[in-house]
Amino acid sequence: MNFTAPVSQFMTTKLVTVVPGDRMSVVKEIFDTQRIHHIPVVKYTALVGLISKTDFMHFLRGMESTPYDKLVENSRLQNYTAEDIMTTGIATLESSERVNVALQVFSENLFHAIPIVDNGELVGILTTFDIIRNLVEEANARIKST
Repeated sequence: MNFTAPVSQFMTTKLVTVVPGDRMSVVKEIFDTQRIHHIPVVKYTALVGLISKTDFMHFLRGMESTPYDKLVENSRLQNYTAEDIMTTGIATLESSERVNVALQVFSENLFHAIPIVDNGELVGILTTFDIIRNLVEEANARIKST
């Protein structure tokens, strides 16, 4: 892996996002149907927050053990919004930053995703999975070439 390469070479650009007013039922649907663990919250194209699957699981904690709890869960999913549980003030990087900077951020913090923002606009997200996937692809390419 070229640790001086820009994060733009590794980041995910096909993003699934929500807006602050989206109901938690929308967030649940995304986590249930997409293979992602972080949902950026945007206002127009500007990043305003991030919801991790862990954040969402904490929101749902203790639900679905009885029929009554299912009613409570459905009510909460309809009455709470992305803005209610999103994390704000998150670290971001620009797409031109080197991947070694992102690795340093990952190693010093407990989060696993860094939104990539250029000129105030969300352009991608870099996750630890993106880094691992790249390392695996490089290793597989080396194995095939020998």
